[in-house]
Amino acid sequence: MLQGARFAQVFEGVWRTSATIETEDLRVRAALRVLPDDAALSHVSNLRWRGLDTATPTPLHFSTAGGVHVERAGLVVHRRQDRLRTTFVRGVPVLGAARTFVDVATRLDERTLLRVGDWLVRQGQVDLLDLRAFVLESHLDGVQRARRVAPLVRERVDSPRESDVRWILHVTGLPVPEPNVEIVDELGIRVAKGDLVYLRWKVVVEHDGWHHERDATQRQRDHLRRERLEALGWRVIVITAEDFRNENQIAWRVHSALAERGYRGPRPRFGPGSTVPRFGTA
Repeated sequence: MLQGARFAQVFEGVWRTSATIETEDLRVRAALRVLPDDAALSHVSNLRWRGLDTATPTPLHFSTAGGVHVERAGLVVHRRQDRLRTTFVRGVPVLGAARTFVDVATRLDERTLLRVGDWLVRQGQVDLLDLRAFVLESHLDGVQRARRVAPLVRERVDSPRESDVRWILHVTGLPVPEPNVEIVDELGIRVAKGDLVYLRWKVVVEHDGWHHERDATQRQRDHLRRERLEALGWRVIVITAEDFRNENQIAWRVHSALAERGYRGPRPRFGPGSTVPRFGTA
């Protein structure tokens, strides 16, 4: 009967009716039927399940501390030495967010890992201090890369492009701005929330349309907001999607603005031989 047209195989030993659409949700729940009882979704599959689209949906990654060896096409099963600490997200066991940050460091570059850390903290899936503490105490695979990136992770990061700009400035040796800072006037009245802010030098880096394509009304609000910032003495740098075609120029533009405001630190440095500080200041 299973070999007929009414059914289709999801994994060896798990079937669905042909009329049932094979979604990622179905595949995850089907995989748990053939994995050890302690199996938990991990690595990039864990991130996807939590809502961050960072990789292709296949293969699915799970971790287990059980002794049962499982091989199925479309599954990657990571064997762990110690008992796993799991939580449930949408009814599926997953490894914790801090551990997942370290796990995916074995597969993602540091720039992408910064995006992941910013997103996990922004979504409230891990506290920033807890993430940093876990990374310092961990001895898991990937922890060295995670330790390089964790000090750069910030709260209040609203978009991957904010993470990207901060990464560009970091690797070129420039001070790293703080994301989404409230800017007030001399009376303490809120004027705006800056995307990436250097309070010390009164420089703000803004992205034109980094959340979405803005309509004419929203764009007009943005222009008026920038005019108010400039009237208060702020230097506003606007980054567009086109600027990411030449990311070195982003660093040079920020450096020029900082230098105008009294920054006397090093010029941007490019290339693998650059000496890059681990922490920036803002």
